[in-house]
Amino acid sequence: MPAPDPVLETALGVFWLTLVILIHGIGIQKINGQFGNLWARVTIETPHWKINIILATVIASLTALHLIETMFWGLPIYALNLVPTWMDSYIFVLENYTTLGAGNVRLPHDWRLMGPIIAISGLFTFGWTTGVLVSTMTEFTQLNKQRSKGKLDGSGS
Repeated sequence: MPAPDPVLETALGVFWLTLVILIHGIGIQKINGQFGNLWARVTIETPHWKINIILATVIASLTALHLIETMFWGLPIYALNLVPTWMDSYIFVLENYTTLGAGNVRLPHDWRLMGPIIAISGLFTFGWTTGVLVSTMTEFTQLNKQRSKGKLDGSGS
């Protein structure tokens, strides 16, 4: 693989970052829609275990979304033969996407801009995911307040 021009490498990285953000946006919309549908059926009488399943489902869905995004990031790394195996590609992406930066797998010296670009996409998507989790937990907190108020009023179970 010939050494890329830094501008070309950055352009490729930003293009792929944009696609990852698009995937994240579509995934977040789907997850929020599913949460909204499930949450619409929740009342103060809904058992805690059912509510915990909803929360676990949201978290599992967000985790799966990030794993899909990191697999997507691994495609160009592997397709360009920048690392020897798909596993190396995926490990490289995970280390950078999560900003762990352990460096167990490295790209060729001339492709070193890709790691920070992958990290930028991880920062954006994890930030977005954090916002979704804050919103989700706000719904849970409001329900718990309603439950507590009902117990104080003597109208709750």
